[in-house]
Amino acid sequence: MSPPPAGGGPPDFARFAAEVVGPRAGETDRAPGLAPELIREVAATGLLGAMIPADYGGLALDAPAFGRACAEVGSWCTATRALLTVQNMVAGAIARWGTREQRRRWLPGLADGSRLAAFCLTEADAGSDAAAVATEVAAKDGGWVVDGRKLWVTAGAVADLFLVVGTTAGAPTAVVLERGTPGLRVEPVGDRLLGMRGALVAHVGLAGCRAPAGARLGPVGAGFSHVAAVALDLGRHSVAWGSAGLAEGCLREAARYATVRRQFGRPLAEHQLIRRLLSDMVVRARSARQLCRAASAAHAAREPDAVQETMVAKYAAATAAFANAADAVQIHGAAGCTTDHPVERFLRDAKTQQIIEGTDQMHQLGVCELALREYGGKPGGPHRAAAEEEAR
Repeated sequence: MSPPPAGGGPPDFARFAAEVVGPRAGETDRAPGLAPELIREVAATGLLGAMIPADYGGLALDAPAFGRACAEVGSWCTATRALLTVQNMVAGAIARWGTREQRRRWLPGLADGSRLAAFCLTEADAGSDAAAVATEVAAKDGGWVVDGRKLWVTAGAVADLFLVVGTTAGAPTAVVLERGTPGLRVEPVGDRLLGMRGALVAHVGLAGCRAPAGARLGPVGAGFSHVAAVALDLGRHSVAWGSAGLAEGCLREAARYATVRRQFGRPLAEHQLIRRLLSDMVVRARSARQLCRAASAAHAAREPDAVQETMVAKYAAATAAFANAADAVQIHGAAGCTTDHPVERFLRDAKTQQIIEGTDQMHQLGVCELALREYGGKPGGPHRAAAEEEAR
């Protein structure tokens, strides 16, 4: 692990990502799965508890700092970034909606990485329509019994804690189940994935899983609108920054290759059409990062449109990542279609980013709401008014 900077503070995440995460990214993708020793090294940086309050052993990073860390890691390995995402999603939900006892019980282990977390929401008939979850969380004998099946659970193959969103007599309810609970089964699916093959994704079966009364997180009826909403917003924020980092990683690899690969007696970088591709990649990557900064600033300031600004950033960054990945493969030519170069993996991972934590199409609906709220039926809006004031 990279040492902390002089004067204390968090480790140098950029250096850690380049020196530790990057060299193992191909192996992580092929295994598939994050190696236990790599997970331990990530945990040692504090990144698994990046946004957990310091009282519970976390780094207590703010939204911009956590975002930058996700971008650094995401520029080398999306699977490793995904582990940071889900760990902080679950921790964030517990920190916001957990009781004092729940926070004391679960957050320290999540902060130091001795416990890994998984967020269980998606089902066969509940993806974008998350409210359609059918998993039952029934009150029984002073506790809870959980029955259902969750799909595409990041880190599900190794998680110690599973935050499960289900329903209690039709009311959305969230519970935390621990690994080893009778009836809880995990089915790793990494080798079937297009992208993020190393993210330890699994399907999770829940057959009569019994949990104590203290396993419920938040009140009955608030499992989606409150508990899952916090987790999903944190997830979108992390994926947005990670996608911006991935867009930059594609640019990095393409620019490096273009300077060493020669055709027609000169480097690719001296050919005009290759320079055009690289120029477009720069603009996409820079634009994605700026939108991520704006979203993080909105969260830090607790602005009312923070959730929508995160949707804007995630949609734009995921789009930029896929476009940059496609251009990076194009610049590499046949070499980019092999596992000899990371851009092949980047392309697969980038497509996945356009689906997870809200598809492009779902985000387009949310982004449109921003425009309608700001400009619909009005001669101007806050951003336009600010521009007019600046012009005066």
